[in-house]
Amino acid sequence: MSMSGDSREPQNEQSQAPLIEHLIELRTRLMKAVVLILVVFLGLYAFANDIYSFVAEPLMALLPEGSQMIATEVASPFLAPFKLTLVVAVFISIPFVLHQAWAFVAPGLYDNEKALAIPILVSSVALFYAGAAFAYYVVFPLLFAFFTQTGPENVAIMTDINQYLNFVLKLFFAFGVAFEIPIATFLLILSGTTTVETLSKKRPYIILGCFVVGMLLTPPDIISQSLLAIPMYLLYEVGLLFGRLVRNRKAAAADTDEQEL
Repeated sequence: MSMSGDSREPQNEQSQAPLIEHLIELRTRLMKAVVLILVVFLGLYAFANDIYSFVAEPLMALLPEGSQMIATEVASPFLAPFKLTLVVAVFISIPFVLHQAWAFVAPGLYDNEKALAIPILVSSVALFYAGAAFAYYVVFPLLFAFFTQTGPENVAIMTDINQYLNFVLKLFFAFGVAFEIPIATFLLILSGTTTVETLSKKRPYIILGCFVVGMLLTPPDIISQSLLAIPMYLLYEVGLLFGRLVRNRKAAAADTDEQEL
């Protein structure tokens, strides 16, 4: 009995060693990501008020001259720019964070999976940034123009800085995620979960779903809902287009292989 017990112990230790090594590597990469976010945050904190002013510009540009935001809580003038600067630091650090995640999982992938994963990661980051930029430069001016011009004339608009920050961060995130639709559609087609033909037949449901998502993620007005739902549907069509291209390329490659045989 003692001999069999002794023979099992080295095997258990050997099986636990790779797991411990992976956990140590994961912790190291997470620490690197956190350290970079903190470094970027400390570098940006001196400009926290300027960053907030930049984010508030789409609204402030539409308010009457001399208007300003207000703070309804004692700590809001400090916490709102602080929170925004931390979010911006995370936003800037996303490529490095994804690089650390990629470096952790890449050794376990095949070469063809690596060749596909890198373009998907790069395009995902670019699309998220594009969604946030679309929200700032296109959606915010239209949305705030609608809000400021439809209210009663005898009501002065004085927006709380913390409420405004929560509002725009929600929209930044909503549009950033919405712009990932082409990647999600492409992956569904590539993995064989569904086909281009099946997704094409479900266009009416997709359009309805886009407006439902727009209703849930944006303020309760038709303008902001449409500004999110319409780009979501167009991006869905972009995903279908790339799915068709990949399908046609695979079909052409298969025909070439048959001819060679």
